[in-house]
Formats: sequence, C-alpha cells, structure tokens
Amino acid sequence: MVRNNSAVAVYGATGHTGTFVIAELLRRGIPVVAVGRDVSRVPAGVTSRIAAIDDAAALDRAFADCSVVINCAGPFLDTAPPVVEAALRAGCAYLDVTAEQASALSTFERYDERARAAGIAVIPAAGFYGGLADLLASALAGDQPIDDMTVAIALDHWWPTKGTRLTGERNRVPRVVLENGGLVPMAIGGTKTAWTFDAPHGVQEMEEMPFSEIITISRHLDVRNLRAYLNAASLGEIRDAATPQPAAIDTLGRSAQQFVMEVLARDSTGTRRAVAHGQDIYAVTAPLVVEAAARMLQPSFDRIGTLTLGQAFDAKEFLRAFEPEHLMFALHAL
Repeated sequence: MVRNNSAVAVYGATGHTGTFVIAELLRRGIPVVAVGRDVSRVPAGVTSRIAAIDDAAALDRAFADCSVVINCAGPFLDTAPPVVEAALRAGCAYLDVTAEQASALSTFERYDERARAAGIAVIPAAGFYGGLADLLASALAGDQPIDDMTVAIALDHWWPTKGTRLTGERNRVPRVVLENGGLVPMAIGGTKTAWTFDAPHGVQEMEEMPFSEIITISRHLDVRNLRAYLNAASLGEIRDAATPQPAAIDTLGRSAQQFVMEVLARDSTGTRRAVAHGQDIYAVTAPLVVEAAARMLQPSFDRIGTLTLGQAFDAKEFLRAFEPEHLMFALHAL
C-alpha cells in the first residue's frame, strides 16, 4: 500500500520524456520531486534533488518522502535495477516507460516477491511502447483465450530523441515473440507484411519489430501467438543518423508526429480490433504514466507485486480517460 503522502518522484526529470511527465504532473496538481544527475533545467518552483544512478544513498534521499517513483531515464537495462531497488527501500510504488523487452522482463521476474512483501506495486513499460498496447490488448481480450494477436504501429515520422538512440546502441539483447504460449527469439530479420490503417496512414509496408508489449501482454493475457510490427518508413528514419530530434510545434511541446496503434485479436468467436491514434509517442507517454501514478496514489488502490497497466487497472476505463485530448480509442468487431 502506498504511503499517505502524495509526492511523485521523477527520475530522469530533465530528459525529453521526463520533461513531459513533469509538466503533466504539474498540470494535474500532483506534488513533484525532480531527480537526476543534473537538475539545472528543472522548472522554477519544482523541488529537485541530485542523484546519480550509481549513488544508492543519494537515490534513497531523493525518494525518502515520496509515494511513487516514475523512472524516465533510459537505457532501462542500466537504470531500472538501481531505481527499483531504491523505490523498494523507500516504500515507494514504481513505474517506468521502457520499450526494452529485457528490462521489462527482468523487472517482472526479479521484483514481484519483494514488491508483494513491501505491499507496493511495480509497473514497468507503462508508456507508449509496452503500456498502450497492453491496455488495448486487455480491452480486447478480457478473460478470453486468444489464438493469435498482432500489434501494428504506424508513425508518419520517427524523429528520435538522444535517449532513444542511446538505448538502441545499448540494447543488443535478441528480441522475442510469443509462439505457442512461450517466449522465443524472433527469427533473424523478422517477417515483413503490409497493413492497411485508417487515414491518414493508409497502406504501410511493415517490419516485425517487437518492443516491450510482447512482455506485458504475455505476462497476464491468455494469448497463444503474438507478434508486433512497425511501419518501415519510420524505421528507415530512426536508422538514419541524419534524422533530427523531435521539434515542438504546439504549446504542449509536442512534435507534429502522428501515430496509430492497432491490436488485432483472433479467437474462436471471430476477429476483433482495438485502435488508438494521437500525436507524438513521447508526449503521449506522459499522460499514460501519470494517470497510473495518480491512481496509485488513491487510498483505494490495493494492487501489489509486479503488474502491467492492463492488470492494475480496468483497461477500457483507463483508455477512455485520455479522450479526446491525448488520444482517440475504439474497439471494432470484424
């Protein structure tokens, strides 16, 4: 159970995603503690504390009077273990926004018993990658077994942040998919396909590119086969070293990037589709993870252990909370 104070600590507060998370917490009136190696760019009036990732004592001091820790600092293969450890020592619930499969899987497997013993919830991969797909899949599946599930994502552009590039360089762990109910290495090169999205994305050439949604969905849903695809055009941009970082085009600091995510589920009753679309994958991560933190601060929240967003909350109701400001969400029977 989360303690009675309401402060949320954000580790990696001055990074690209961390900045969005701080702004969303402030917009919602939730007390914030900004934490990181360099807090010189923290907004005026926000409490800030310096703590390097390898300084356990500083992390303990940073989280000491908080209830929830949101980790926005990748690569999460490096940052998640020390931040989770410090959150557990401080008695704080934990969230992160990793897209890294190996990091999410490690957090689920290493910390469930200790989180239960501490009476707190630990939720990795609570952002665009991992979290949003898990919510869509949970809304589709409910308690029903699913034979085949596919996650398909199209971005009209992918302007990568510095953190995204660093994570890509660091994360060389082979990607996994779900086959016959078990996690197995993705075939070298993956598979390619075409996917027809609603306008404005239309028909897209897709490459198999599983992120942390394979881990989150397989963690709690009865899915036999699960694969994930990303449109080839956005992958071409992120693979090009000359592609610039995202540039803000509105008062919220969002880039012009438009995204769509579809989850397709097939079972004995037929085929169903969940769709979410919106603007800027980095920016939309903030309301996702902050909504989770806000709910974890409520006295009625009693979930403990390592969880996904779809396990911890009612998926449909959680998704509806973002309409129409942050994303649009729909379920379809095909």
